[in-house]
Amino acid sequence: MPYKDREIEKLYYTMGEVTQLFDVNASQIRYYEREFEILQPKKNKKGNRLFSPEDVENLKIIFSLLKDKGFTLQGAKDYLRTNKTEVKENQKVIESLERLKQFLLEVKEKL
Repeated sequence: MPYKDREIEKLYYTMGEVTQLFDVNASQIRYYEREFEILQPKKNKKGNRLFSPEDVENLKIIFSLLKDKGFTLQGAKDYLRTNKTEVKENQKVIESLERLKQFLLEVKEKL
């Protein structure tokens, strides 16, 4: 049976990795942590924030609502409170479509 590469998912991401992933300052991530209750990173003994993959997904949702859909902070908070499961399902669909788009672009380049 041939070996199949699989994506290794980290258990926790550091603040630096998250800021690079979203291309924002650490202060903005800390601010969103205070404002949105769905964002709950763990803290180690030194006080460093460790973000789980679920926290990263929640950040993607927050950035999508604020940047792409134009919600205000209060509007995004209210929307997340009332439509939490719907928003998470929509985010999964968006991510799968982005992966499909990336695959199709790679196929186009090879042609």
